[in-house]
Amino acid sequence: QVQLVESGGGLVQAGGSLRLSCAASVKIFTISTMGWYRQAPGKQRELVATITTSGSTDYADSVKGRFTVSRDNAKNTVNLQMNVLKPEDTAVYYCNARKYYSNSYYSDYWGHGTQVTVAS
Repeated sequence: QVQLVESGGGLVQAGGSLRLSCAASVKIFTISTMGWYRQAPGKQRELVATITTSGSTDYADSVKGRFTVSRDNAKNTVNLQMNVLKPEDTAVYYCNARKYYSNSYYSDYWGHGTQVTVAS
């Protein structure tokens, strides 16, 4: 089992910045991929950014150049630095961990989410 706790959400003006953190209950070097997803009211949950144990990253086109995902293995945290925020970034942001138990079997774990609201 992996437990994830997000922090750092809040209200910010358009053009501002926020930094989200996700603390894991296990050593994150054992987790293949960690990342952030978001869900706006009335919309499906979507990928924001992911990072693998090797440091490879993937971003949604809508956040490229503005958001940066990073992982700190010593602190067992994954962070999301969000700059130049836009009102359309408003959503609940969820931390995700994908842990492989074999070559073909994995489990996805989710945090409870943190609200990010960007005022225009």
